[in-house]
Amino acid sequence: GEARVFRVANGSVDAAVSLGADLREGAYEALVGIGGGKTIDATKYAASLAGIPMVAVATNLSHDGICSPVASLTHDGGKGSFGVPMPLAIVVDLDFVHDAPVSLVRSGVGDVVSNLSAIEDWQLGNVERGEPIDGMACAMARTAAEAVIGRNDSIESDAFLTVLAEALIMSGMAMVIAGSSRPSSGGDHEILHAVDQLFPGTSNHGELAGIGAAFCFFLREDSRRLTQVVECLRGHELPVTPVDAGLTEEQFTEAVMLAPSTRPGRYTILEHLRLSEPEIRKRVRDYVRAVGR
Repeated sequence: GEARVFRVANGSVDAAVSLGADLREGAYEALVGIGGGKTIDATKYAASLAGIPMVAVATNLSHDGICSPVASLTHDGGKGSFGVPMPLAIVVDLDFVHDAPVSLVRSGVGDVVSNLSAIEDWQLGNVERGEPIDGMACAMARTAAEAVIGRNDSIESDAFLTVLAEALIMSGMAMVIAGSSRPSSGGDHEILHAVDQLFPGTSNHGELAGIGAAFCFFLREDSRRLTQVVECLRGHELPVTPVDAGLTEEQFTEAVMLAPSTRPGRYTILEHLRLSEPEIRKRVRDYVRAVGR
């Protein structure tokens, strides 16, 4: 009865800063964020500004931001990632999740499966650049992805949603252990951030992460993982080719070209191959031929 309810307008920096200012004025003891990814990200950032603990109550399972130490917020320049403390506690009510838009719930599958590509990139950075790597963070992120990719059921099942929720939370915890987004964000996420910059509103985070992961496994010439990822995405009715996500091959080529600049200093398969624009265009065309129906 003593709680006060705030409406979060959107997932922007301005909305989070405004909420943070309201919290500081009221001297609140804790903040509970109830909603989807945008609401929870804005709430995490606002709680960090106010210096109070935050509890996340997720109403969908669209991406691993439920538990991650990162808030993805929009601003005048596009979208940025901001470091924040992880939530004090997380609640996932499956009744809310069942009522959420199907596309948002399915997209969580794409985000968690992309861990497999991100881990490969982290290991590549370790081998090629001597970048420190955390085995526990890798193990948690990989376990989360394997738990989802090997299942035959889908979001209609409470059992699957439970595993998906646990996987997304484990991904967030892996990032906390690593001290960065490295175990869950590699070339796959560089591509999705580039798409967000160049063609905002094209598709959602998890859908683009899934396509990015599949394309990166194609670049690695890892046919086994590519087949696994593509079959998983198709099984959950997620996009596999750029056209599936509302992008032309040329637009996807532009995004892959821009991708490395979205995470300066991060070493992934994209930085490793250093493909020219004609080479990327050819790889995109070959990828579509390889995985297209």
